[in-house]
Amino acid sequence: MLTKRIIPCLDIRDGRTVKGVNFENIRDAGDPVELGALYAQQGADELVFLDITATIEKRKTLRELVNRIAHHINIPFTVGGGISSVDDVSLLLQNGADKISVNTSAFKRPELVKELAREFGSQCVVLAIDTKQEEDGEWYVYLNGGRIPTGRKTEEWAKEAVGLGAGEILLTSMNHDGTKKGFAIDITKKLSISLPVPIIASGGGGTMEHFAEIFGAGHADAALAASIFHFKEIAIPELKGYLQGKNIPVRV
Repeated sequence: MLTKRIIPCLDIRDGRTVKGVNFENIRDAGDPVELGALYAQQGADELVFLDITATIEKRKTLRELVNRIAHHINIPFTVGGGISSVDDVSLLLQNGADKISVNTSAFKRPELVKELAREFGSQCVVLAIDTKQEEDGEWYVYLNGGRIPTGRKTEEWAKEAVGLGAGEILLTSMNHDGTKKGFAIDITKKLSISLPVPIIASGGGGTMEHFAEIFGAGHADAALAASIFHFKEIAIPELKGYLQGKNIPVRV
């Protein structure tokens, strides 16, 4: 059985790690290079780096920071934020990224997913989806860091992107983000069952039980969290020990 992955996430703004609640009320959470090195030492399975306010002018800064983090870790490293071309990805891979994450740019131009998969392989392309459950009970895709509603159902977009070559889905529930009240089990399970690629659940992890739930009832392949790791509420070795005790396969 494949082991379940624990993935800390570094949300980056102006070179610092930050964290918010429901995509708002952003606060500082530390130095990304130090945090990345710590998580690698603690046994994190992967590291995700998302430049949440990336613009084309920041590309140089982003590249240099990615390079610095990559030199301090020995685990797979996914980088996202402002990526819109094959050249953007080439630059990040040259500076230490193993995989890249695309979100708004892929939604606006789905051909980008196909281009990146053809150039670098599907295993390199992670499709990030910021999703929100509306009053009708359906989950919809949001863009630009959760600011712009699209009216597109999450499952439809995920299926299209996987068909174009996305090798993994990073699914962030805006309803659950930063609340520490548990992951979005229903939509995660729906995508995990209907799609042939790994699903990374993101948003809402607050206790070790929440991780057990999303790996069990939620069928997630990986779980991503930020503040509980950044603010040392849960240590990765303890979390993995807990999951092992629940007969959930993890790498130790």
